[in-house]
Amino acid sequence: MRLNYHHLYYFWMVARTGHLTRTAESLHIAQSALSGQIRKLEDNLGYDLFIREGRRLRLSEAGRVAFAYADEIFRQGDELESLFRTGKLANRDTLKVGAVATLSRNFQEGFLRPLLGRKDLVLKLESASLEDLLRRLSAHRLDLVLSNQPVHGDEENPWRCRRIARQTVSVIGPPGQESTGAFPALLQEQPLILPDASSNIRQAFDQLCEHHQLRPEIIAEVDDMAMMRLLTRDSGHFAILPPVVVRDELKNGELTDYGALPGVYEEFYAIRIRRQFESPALRELMAQKSEQLLALEIPGAVSQD
Repeated sequence: MRLNYHHLYYFWMVARTGHLTRTAESLHIAQSALSGQIRKLEDNLGYDLFIREGRRLRLSEAGRVAFAYADEIFRQGDELESLFRTGKLANRDTLKVGAVATLSRNFQEGFLRPLLGRKDLVLKLESASLEDLLRRLSAHRLDLVLSNQPVHGDEENPWRCRRIARQTVSVIGPPGQESTGAFPALLQEQPLILPDASSNIRQAFDQLCEHHQLRPEIIAEVDDMAMMRLLTRDSGHFAILPPVVVRDELKNGELTDYGALPGVYEEFYAIRIRRQFESPALRELMAQKSEQLLALEIPGAVSQD
């Protein structure tokens, strides 16, 4: 059975609001009729598209996929209508970028900076787990995924993973703190805020401490770089962080870099899928040098971590 675009449109409208009754009123149709149209679409696709939570409807996993397609279909429909109404084509490319939720916002901003403000491009950003982002990439719902861990492609998942930057990880803390020495004594002097055990930084840090037989005092373990930045800035405690995370605080003197840890790095990866034709905007992003992405001074930048 061919896809019924009337049914898809009704689904799209309900998905945007999360309310069946409200959408039915805006479309001037009975709620029962609207519900029936969506049920026909679900029967056609073979999946439930909504999960009911009280009076609201939440998209199921299949519903999120269907909504992404519907959103693109009806966006292009609006462009077609505009073309014939005005005689002008918007001619705006769309680049969809996903980033793992724990990735530094400052790094993301630096990476995407060449495209910000372009009037010929719509930049769509998403944040989720790496597993979810890779699934969307494989379904061609994303053009690029930014991650702090590599992946390996195969015939089933033709991912192309490239390391785009690598930065040392430092001991970061409030300014003016006296230290009896550099590493490793520095780690024994102050209680530390650390990334959680699942991060590559933490695993490398633990190995470093084991090698030097260090037992640092841990006061917090955090799985999000944005929260680590806030805690380091506002608590007066020391943290193990890549300097890019606290770029602005280092620049204005709120925090101080007390030295890089030997052999501990944060690595940044760009993951694409093999395609015959690649967006020029994506090629521009991938052509950047590592030094640009990790610069501690970016004109006009506002810290987002």
